[in-house]
Amino acid sequence: MTGIPAGDGLTIRPAAEADLPAIVAMLADDPLGATRESPDDLTPYRDALKELTGDPHQHLVVAERDGRVVGTLQLTFLPGLSRRGATRSLVEGVRIHADERGSGLGTVLMEWAIDTSRRADCQLIQLTSDASRTDAHRFYERLGFEASHVGFKLQL
Repeated sequence: MTGIPAGDGLTIRPAAEADLPAIVAMLADDPLGATRESPDDLTPYRDALKELTGDPHQHLVVAERDGRVVGTLQLTFLPGLSRRGATRSLVEGVRIHADERGSGLGTVLMEWAIDTSRRADCQLIQLTSDASRTDAHRFYERLGFEASHVGFKLQL
């Protein structure tokens, strides 16, 4: 995938290693991320990026405006047997730079994810959001997502 112009000086493109400082800073820029991200040590993020870029089911993208990374998300395609062998997509790690929040950039990124999922013949797009992120829940609902399941996690 090459960069896709999204208007207003914005391009959505695959993430590169040079983008990691900006991506990790956005991941860490909220109360939850601040407790689990390590912007001072990019080594594990570099390792993860290598694994992601080697997997055709993984799409880590950035939104770049005028040469500056201002947003990111990860889109994963999950082939499965349920739903008559449907492929679903999973959205993770949606982050918008603090200077861009409220600008519509989150909508542009999510529309990219939805359109990309449709083009890949996914039957369903899903995401999880921490229970404390009520603003994010309203955002996803405005895009047509429905809170349909109870999620469980086990830290390993």
